[in-house]
Amino acid sequence: MADLKVNIAGVEWKNPVTTGSGTFGFGREYAEYFDLSELGAVCLKALSAKPRLGNKSPRIAETNDGILNSVGLQNPGAEHFLENELEWLRKFDTKLIANLCGSTVEDYVEVAEMLGDKLDMLELNISCPNVKVGGMAFGTDPKMVEEVTSKVKAVAKAPLIVKLSPNVTDIAEIAKAAEAGGADALSLINTLLGMKIDIKTRRPVLNNNTGGLSGPAVMPVAVRMVHRVRQAVKLPIIGMGGIASGEDAIEFLLAGADAVAVGTAGIVDPYAWIKVRNGINDYLDQNGYKSVKEIVGKLELN
Repeated sequence: MADLKVNIAGVEWKNPVTTGSGTFGFGREYAEYFDLSELGAVCLKALSAKPRLGNKSPRIAETNDGILNSVGLQNPGAEHFLENELEWLRKFDTKLIANLCGSTVEDYVEVAEMLGDKLDMLELNISCPNVKVGGMAFGTDPKMVEEVTSKVKAVAKAPLIVKLSPNVTDIAEIAKAAEAGGADALSLINTLLGMKIDIKTRRPVLNNNTGGLSGPAVMPVAVRMVHRVRQAVKLPIIGMGGIASGEDAIEFLLAGADAVAVGTAGIVDPYAWIKVRNGINDYLDQNGYKSVKEIVGKLELN
């Protein structure tokens, strides 16, 4: 069996597979299917300083090869998480990553301070709308990315991952801004903005009109963006976007990702994470590799 261990910003994972924030909750449902200790890391659903109700339903819609969601970062808040979920999660031998969300820079700083050093890593969700600039997502403007990253990094007690939005002209420019702000690692991509229309009512299916597209449909875009970012920065990368098999994960690793996150596939198959991990190992064994690190960034361009 190949060595699957990876090191992400000084944190060693037993294998390169984690969960996509927003698809795994706090893990209780999936723990009924498999031992969470089987994963390299668990990235939890978004946490804000105060509880969020999220958007009104309908807020999930199926599409060809994917789903649209406009859940709106519904969560019980950091205090509730610390009091009711963290102790249970710590029973598992896996790294824990908190995903941080907010509507202002101050919101992000507050939740990072509340979580302190109680988790192994923090992931900054910069696809959130900044209410102080008319709702523009933090992650679409390089100056904003650098500012929010640096402010959170200044108070973070754990390595900081910045999760990049694909809804930009040049994702490499955004990656460089996160690196300049002090990010310890990057994760990409977040969902692509999309819309589905009910032709009978002539209205959008989602109450919020638009939502984030995830699933197999976004994978070619995600792989291309991971490759682009790998050329632009030296930070560790967690690649995600439509991964549903070991073969999918290998594409991301070859493109330059150091680890991968599986999200939407787990909604269809609760064993998706285990199958992806096993698939990576099978590929390494069948091709004579002794470590997953041997294939990271080994894409050979035409």
